[in-house]
Amino acid sequence: MKKYLFLFAIAFVSQQLVAQNDIVPEKKTQKAFGKIDFLSIKMPETSVVNEANMGFTGIHYNLMINDWSYAGLGLYGAVTGERGGFFTLGVNAGIKKYLGEDFYIDTGFHFGAGGGAGAPDGGGAFILPHFNLGYDFKNFSINSGWSYVDFFDGGEIKGHQFNVSLEIPLGYNYANYKKSENEYSFADLENSDWNINSKKTSLLFHLNNLMIKGDATNVNVQRFNDATIRLAGFEFANYFSENWFAFLKVDGAYSGIKAGYMDVFLGGGYHYSFNKKRTNILAKFGLGAGGGGGVDTKGGFLLYPDISIEQKIFKDIYVAINKGYVLSPDAHFYTSSYGIGIKYYVERNGIKSNEKTFESGIFKGLEVITKHDMYFDAKRDTNLIEDMHQISVQINLDLNKNIFIAGQTSFASFGDAGAYAEGLVGLGARTNPFLSDKVTLFAQGLAGAAGGGGISTGEGFIVKPSAGLNYKVSDNLSFRTAAGYVKAKGGGLSNTFVNFGIKYHLSFLKMN
Repeated sequence: MKKYLFLFAIAFVSQQLVAQNDIVPEKKTQKAFGKIDFLSIKMPETSVVNEANMGFTGIHYNLMINDWSYAGLGLYGAVTGERGGFFTLGVNAGIKKYLGEDFYIDTGFHFGAGGGAGAPDGGGAFILPHFNLGYDFKNFSINSGWSYVDFFDGGEIKGHQFNVSLEIPLGYNYANYKKSENEYSFADLENSDWNINSKKTSLLFHLNNLMIKGDATNVNVQRFNDATIRLAGFEFANYFSENWFAFLKVDGAYSGIKAGYMDVFLGGGYHYSFNKKRTNILAKFGLGAGGGGGVDTKGGFLLYPDISIEQKIFKDIYVAINKGYVLSPDAHFYTSSYGIGIKYYVERNGIKSNEKTFESGIFKGLEVITKHDMYFDAKRDTNLIEDMHQISVQINLDLNKNIFIAGQTSFASFGDAGAYAEGLVGLGARTNPFLSDKVTLFAQGLAGAAGGGGISTGEGFIVKPSAGLNYKVSDNLSFRTAAGYVKAKGGGLSNTFVNFGIKYHLSFLKMN
């Protein structure tokens, strides 16, 4: 009898241990890398006589599909030459094959869309294949080689050039998306694979202002007196120590001048907390690209020093105000910057922290959507009407199972509007899954800045409601399609649109 009781006890404990392991979602790891590259593009002789090459630099994020192939997204901007304000967005795909432990071959392509600064970019669609040889230093790698660019939809920019790249491993941990909004106690998480150091991340939605002098205007494009450019955008920061962080900041103009100005900065900063960590002071410095809307930034390369102060208003939410400068290295373009925003801090993907103690954790859903937009009969400033196509990327962060906040950026690809771009934020709602948990319906409303390419958006503010459906293909991928309406305040853009694309979804552990 004792023998049977003992065996029963062992079986019961084993079952409980297995059940305990099943309680907390499995921690998965995705290999990925960030990439910064540079190429010098020879401009066509038909644009400007003896025009300098356009220095084109890109920021990319690629996921390793397997041991030898990758895919991801990339954003390019002009930093030298005469085309400040030239920006593009696109998708990457490639093969990365090691010849030994350190040397590797990287061959692939980028398909993108965009343009600007009066450049002969046609509809905006372009291809950028490359063939590089690289060396892996373990914590980073460098590669360089041949590349070719061709704005093939009526554009004149094309040619072969040398390119150079820096890559940094930037993998991440995640859980299955269906586990989102599931909450677990600290004790449950302590006995799981999530018993590792947490990482701090922040997301800031802000309104910024640039004080522009009339002599900072490109006389070949537009002339205006002193003006204040109203900008809307976001800033994403990731901490690599308690105080030091790296950030990516993107802004677009929605008022103050004719639509079209945009800037993108990548940089670092120092975070100092006091008042029982309710108040923060942050000093930041970024390098980036900017221009458009008639603002003369020459080649487009800009510096961004800034200081901000933040005050906690609720849990992990802070209100932030900032004061800084945006300028070119030679001070040809020099402007004061100030703004206000709402920042959200997240301790994620681990339960250990030197700064905080946690009581529980909840898995939050995150979606990245790459899609193709088609605007029917998009009105131009010249009163011409023609369909316009865009490459678009949207990121959704779930507030709960049915409500999400969204950020979206889009760049024109076809339709003779290569310089057109959008930067939007908003809210959305979705149904619970049905039809064997494969289908969800959603509706969303976005608003923000848009302009360029001769599209009639006035000073740049647009609203963009839509509705559609998702069809689940796998645990991480869904097909997505939608239809909606876009309307510009103060401009003639007022038309229906449709889009379709692929949604990549996962969940991450947020500690409370």
